[in-house]
Amino acid sequence: MSEAIPNSMTDVAELLNQYAAGKRDFTSIELGAVDLKATDLKGADLSYAELSGADLSGANLRGVDLSYANLNETNLNGANLRGAILIGTDLRHAKLETADLREADYDPDTTHFPPGFDPIQAGMRSDRPS
Repeated sequence: MSEAIPNSMTDVAELLNQYAAGKRDFTSIELGAVDLKATDLKGADLSYAELSGADLSGANLRGVDLSYANLNETNLNGANLRGAILIGTDLRHAKLETADLREADYDPDTTHFPPGFDPIQAGMRSDRPS
């Protein structure tokens, strides 16, 4: 059984090694402005993570739980976020122009998008009935 990653971990290689070894729970991890470009983190739990300023462009984040994560100023262009959970996520000033957000869940009251971003047009699903 692999050791848990400390919440203040800044070593991307350790994160990727533990993911490759089968670990998926990275709740509250603090990585900040790191390079995770084109990485595969499909199905990971990154809820409450600190990833502001990170480069996640082209990453496979399909089905990832990013609830209440800080993705402010994060580059998500070209990232696959299909079916991701974005409840309460801070996406202010994130680069989302070419991200695949179809069927991703969000909360209209607590998920924060960049100015002018339309979650409905992006194919996202509100977790609240209309």
